[in-house]
Amino acid sequence: MVFAIVSALFGTLVAALRPRARLVVEILVLRQQLAVLKRARPRPPLRPIDRAFWVVVSRVWSRWADALAIVKPATVIGWQRRGFIRFWAWKSRRVGRPPLAPEVVALIVQMARENALWSRRRIANELAKLGHDVSKDTVARYMPKRPGAPRRPPSMTWRTFLRTHLAGTNAIDFLTVPTVTFNVLYVFFVLSLERRRILHVNVTAHPYAAWAAQQIVEAVGPDAHVVRLIRDRDAIYGGAFDARVRNLGIEQLRTSPKSPWQNGYAERWVGTLRRELLDHVVVLGERHLLHLVRQHAAYYNEDRPHMGLEGDAPVTRAVEPRELEKVVALPRVGGLHHRYVRRAA
Repeated sequence: MVFAIVSALFGTLVAALRPRARLVVEILVLRQQLAVLKRARPRPPLRPIDRAFWVVVSRVWSRWADALAIVKPATVIGWQRRGFIRFWAWKSRRVGRPPLAPEVVALIVQMARENALWSRRRIANELAKLGHDVSKDTVARYMPKRPGAPRRPPSMTWRTFLRTHLAGTNAIDFLTVPTVTFNVLYVFFVLSLERRRILHVNVTAHPYAAWAAQQIVEAVGPDAHVVRLIRDRDAIYGGAFDARVRNLGIEQLRTSPKSPWQNGYAERWVGTLRRELLDHVVVLGERHLLHLVRQHAAYYNEDRPHMGLEGDAPVTRAVEPRELEKVVALPRVGGLHHRYVRRAA
């Protein structure tokens, strides 16, 4: 195509040397052929080099529109504008944040594949513990797509006074878990609200007030500085439970009927336990469930970053020094989750 344009330019120079009468006839013949081409359906396609030719001609010749017969002048103006947009898009392609290092991208992919339940925020928090400051939106761009994965609902908020009274406040609750034999087990837990730390978990098939009271004693101990205990109005907390808690010098705060949001931290942990563990296992019995729940509680306390703790774990995790280049995955909860640490190569 370049050869055709060069030939046309050469032909123009030769035509300038021809006699005027001959030149007029040649122009007449060319105009007749152009008129035939204009009637053609479909019209002959134009290549990028053709468009570039007319854009240049429109810049150097004032009467270019009079000689244009193949397309309309507005079309040539549109070509020039699109070329302008593409030129500046190409020129500014390097503007913006620098791309992530390949090892960081590989870490994001590894964490996403090894931890199917992790969100982009969780991965970003885990990377922060390894010394990589990556936003959750950047993490989302590099996470492998999971076909058919349901969209996560937005996280709920808790509008209670508890945010200003977290120190010295514990929350307790029960949750039920079905077994492979269609029996029902009860998981009891004690949660410290100050650092979202699980202080105690236990499992029973037959809960009663004295058993629940003994769990409180084992969780807080005689020297713990616990001031308040939040619980619902379940009938399992009978007189024996109230007497034991009162002897420990702990004030009980009972939630209103049908108001689980008033014990939001405990409800949140119940949801976390179900999403991150119970929805992915078949419970064989009481000992099996106790083993699983205690494994998850240890992971929750020592490894799992929390949004409410600015990406830290209840038991504070130090940021790993980046001088140690090797990243090692440590399986948690039977490999359902992982903790990532740096080791010397």
